[in-house]
Amino acid sequence: MSTKISGALHSDEAQNLAEASAKAMYARDAATQALGMTIEKVRPGYARLSMVIRPDMLNGHASCHGGFIFSLADSAFAFACNSRNQATVSSGCSIEYAAPGLLNETLSAEAVEQSLTGRTGIYDVTVTNQAGKLIAMFRGKSYRIKGEVIAGADATA
Repeated sequence: MSTKISGALHSDEAQNLAEASAKAMYARDAATQALGMTIEKVRPGYARLSMVIRPDMLNGHASCHGGFIFSLADSAFAFACNSRNQATVSSGCSIEYAAPGLLNETLSAEAVEQSLTGRTGIYDVTVTNQAGKLIAMFRGKSYRIKGEVIAGADATA
């Protein structure tokens, strides 16, 4: 049974729920798995994923195709906005590219919740390489739908 403080889960329980939600989502997320993404960290309203740029991800300029960078940012966004075990989808997003990603670089996407009101949220995702160089900035807008990531788990956070 959940210990609630002012209508929210205790921070340890919220963290456990975020981790369990991420694990359940990842198990069903064939796209994220196929691109070799790993979940580095997750907590309520936050996720950090990483991905190594492979030869099959390069475009005609020998840099990472923007679609793969977008996919990494989008996946981090998805794990952040579903971290409270409430089924949530994207209602819109945009990306700005700052620098190319190069072969064998490890890109990290850090998604941070900026606003969560009712059924909608706003998340900013920063994509950097292993040296900390900015590769892209992504903003996602979320919309909570019916259902849970893990059916029957307490999602009050």
